[in-house]
Amino acid sequence: MTSTAETGGVTGTPDKNYDLIWYVEACLNNALRLETYIQDAERAKDTEVADLFRKAQADSRKGAEMGKQLLRSRLNGG
Repeated sequence: MTSTAETGGVTGTPDKNYDLIWYVEACLNNALRLETYIQDAERAKDTEVADLFRKAQADSRKGAEMGKQLLRSRLNGG
């Protein structure tokens, strides 16, 4: 569902801030989900897949941290 009209009037949060909040939440959810996948791969003794999921998890954590930093800066007026 996409909307080109909502700019914060309905939610009280400007789109750019909401979008950053959504992005951080999506990255953190992905990091959590990948933990399950890593454990599944480890149980199957598939280190190649486990390593891939660990890298993806690290990338998700990095994305979340970058998003939090940018959001913090924007909300503090910087």
